[in-house]
Amino acid sequence: MKPYDVNIVTDYIIMRLTSDEDDKRMDLINLKLQKLLYYVQAWSYGIEGKRFLDTTFEAWVHGPVSREIFNRFKDTKNLYSSIGFADVLDKDAAEKIDEGDRSFVDYVLDNYAGFSGTELEVMTHKEQPWIEARKGYEPLQHCTEEITEASMIKYYGDRWKQIES
Repeated sequence: MKPYDVNIVTDYIIMRLTSDEDDKRMDLINLKLQKLLYYVQAWSYGIEGKRFLDTTFEAWVHGPVSREIFNRFKDTKNLYSSIGFADVLDKDAAEKIDEGDRSFVDYVLDNYAGFSGTELEVMTHKEQPWIEARKGYEPLQHCTEEITEASMIKYYGDRWKQIES
C-alpha cells in the first residue's frame, strides 16, 4: 500500500483532529497540517527507512511543506486558515489506509498534534533535515529545496535509535 496518496492521509488527519467529539477535537490550521504530514513522512523514514507518503517536502521559510497539499488549499486557505471537515475530499480515507499504518499515523498525531502550528514550525527549524535543505539561504529567503530522503533517514533514524535504547 505504501506510499500512500498524500491527499488520503491529509483527509484522515483532518477527520481525526476535527472530529465532533469534543474531547478529541483540536484546532487545525494549514501550517499545522503541513508539519503533521511532514512528521508522518519523517518518522516513517526514520523507523522503517521508507517513505509513507507519495510526496516530497520543501524547506520553506515556515518549515517543511508538501507542494501538493499547498496547491490543494492555495486558492481557499492561507497559512493560518482553519482546516475542517468541509475540506475533506474523501470521507472514506480511513478505510484506504491499512490498520497498522493508521496506528502509525495516530502515533505521530498523539505525539505532535497537541502542539500549535507555530510550535511545530519552531521544532522543524531546529532539526537537521530542514537546516541542511536551507543551507545558503537567508532566514526569510524563498526556498524550494527538497528535504532529502537521506537526511530524514539519518536524522530521524538516529533519534529513533535513542528512543528505543
